[in-house]
Amino acid sequence: GAAARAPAGSPPAVERLTLPPGGAAAVDEYLEYRRIVGEDDGGKQFTPEEYEEYKRKVIPIRLLNRLFVSWRSPTGVDCKLVGPETLCFCTHRYKQHKTDFEVIPQRRPISLPCRVPGCLCRAYLYVPLSGAQPIRCRCKHLADQHSAAPGLVCNACSKCSGFHSCFTCACGQPAHAHDTVVETKQERLAQGKPVGRDVPYAAMGGLTGFSSLAEGHLRLDDSGIGAPSVEVLDASVTATDHPFLRAFQASSNSPPETLTDGGTSSQVPSLRKPEEDDMAFFERRYQERVLLKSALALREKEMEKRRGRRVGNMHTRTSHILEMQLGLFNHQILASEFFSLTTK
Repeated sequence: GAAARAPAGSPPAVERLTLPPGGAAAVDEYLEYRRIVGEDDGGKQFTPEEYEEYKRKVIPIRLLNRLFVSWRSPTGVDCKLVGPETLCFCTHRYKQHKTDFEVIPQRRPISLPCRVPGCLCRAYLYVPLSGAQPIRCRCKHLADQHSAAPGLVCNACSKCSGFHSCFTCACGQPAHAHDTVVETKQERLAQGKPVGRDVPYAAMGGLTGFSSLAEGHLRLDDSGIGAPSVEVLDASVTATDHPFLRAFQASSNSPPETLTDGGTSSQVPSLRKPEEDDMAFFERRYQERVLLKSALALREKEMEKRRGRRVGNMHTRTSHILEMQLGLFNHQILASEFFSLTTK
């Protein structure tokens, strides 16, 4: 494709990438190729014949012997579902590790060694990030400053006996209490965990749907097993459901809010009507908010008037009390003067 550039001397313009006829389909084919082959071509693209032979050999293995990788908390929640681009402790991605097995090993845990030449990693090990930075060990050094060899000793100091972080996961458990779990489809189904659909793509790990990208405590569905049945959608929300669903159920069951102004009441609808488009819906909601603000302002003014009358009454009572006290004081002065005159 060709990128359109601005003439010399003119301000920089946004570059636009144009594709020839059929170019978009070629891009889609390459993305499909990259998802299936992954890193197995060694950086040199397969010929069409090699590509077809690769698919005939590898795809049946992936459909039958896929391995699911997750970072699991002691409570059994998969806090992180590992995908092709997820980094290992050795700083290489999951897709750069061995993920395809003609025969699944019987030994547990299953080790997925790194295939990058010179890497000492013998088994994929997920390490969480603190923002965009690796977490620190108790020796104060980052995870990438430790060796990927078994033992995970620090390369920057001699007092570290192995990587051990006090970083706390969003689930509330420390990072060192989590485990990187590699399991088969049957093992995952036995625990009631989602497995999604069988796909031919390389190094899918634990990804089974879009919800797999969220952290464990944020997932509300089974992450990729398909649309829920009508029975599930129509079922009532119980105490065992997610707190978000319970809160939504409580708000939907509450009576609609009403505004009272001069003895008239109007219901405030919050759902979109079938005949409304986006702009009409947003305009109606805006007008409802304006009316609500006006009603609240009138109510506030009425409260201020009541407070003003109450303060005025208090001032009147206070002045009466002061007048009474002043009169009593004057009476006492006159009485004392009269007493002094009569005693002389």
